[in-house]
Amino acid sequence: MTPEILFSLTGKTALITGGASGIGRMAAEAMVRAGAHVLIASRKGDACAAVASDLNALDAPGSAEGFAGDIGSEAGIDALVNEVGRRVARLDILMNNSGVTWGAPLGQFPYQAWEKVMSVNMAGVFDLTQKLLPMLVQSATQRDPARVINVGSVMGEIPMGDGAYSYSASKAAVIHMSKILAKELAGHHVTVNALAPGPFVSRMTAFATGDADKRDKVGQDVPLGRVGAPEDIAGCVLFLAGQGGAYVTGAVIPVSGGINVMSGQNIFASAID
Repeated sequence: MTPEILFSLTGKTALITGGASGIGRMAAEAMVRAGAHVLIASRKGDACAAVASDLNALDAPGSAEGFAGDIGSEAGIDALVNEVGRRVARLDILMNNSGVTWGAPLGQFPYQAWEKVMSVNMAGVFDLTQKLLPMLVQSATQRDPARVINVGSVMGEIPMGDGAYSYSASKAAVIHMSKILAKELAGHHVTVNALAPGPFVSRMTAFATGDADKRDKVGQDVPLGRVGAPEDIAGCVLFLAGQGGAYVTGAVIPVSGGINVMSGQNIFASAID
């Protein structure tokens, strides 16, 4: 089987939440270049439409359309599910990328930061997946399952708060829920996998990646020495969504430059030296 077949998404339809910027935008471009028709939804419908227009101008084999969609409430999720059903007859890939964060020092972290972050990052991801399952199952086959790709974070894998306590906990929940759903949906020919990214350039991380000097400083704390690039996301997404990833479910791919295996200094290093 050729690489073109392994990573092709020709004829596939995908929904990416939060696809107007950052990791979602990177994934959307990768899927369009691989031949998929990609729906891009976020609270900022105008931004989604603008990104879709840019992607359609690439002269790539796929296409895109962008519109407003809010997973922060049950009503918003219901409206998004209805809009997806109105726009497309089938759904092969769901990428749950929308997320919010909140930062404050320990001792000052507000109670409401938990409800807001968990309602989007965990409850919203679960409920949207649940309500789109009929469309995903309908398009799934044993040899070519439907795909759910959830975007967690390296902060959900290792004990790294950095003042974003509810965000880190919510991403740990996303990773664990991905494994639960992978187990429950395997019999329906739906794979569920998660990405656990490290630092990438996005609106959410603009405070730390907004210019080259900041990106270089952040990269110095990453074992592989840099922040993530669009091709790092593209490679993972096309593997999980394409034929090459059809036999993978319940996996968590650490797209974090090695942060996921960082630890303290060797306990006995000073004695050995």
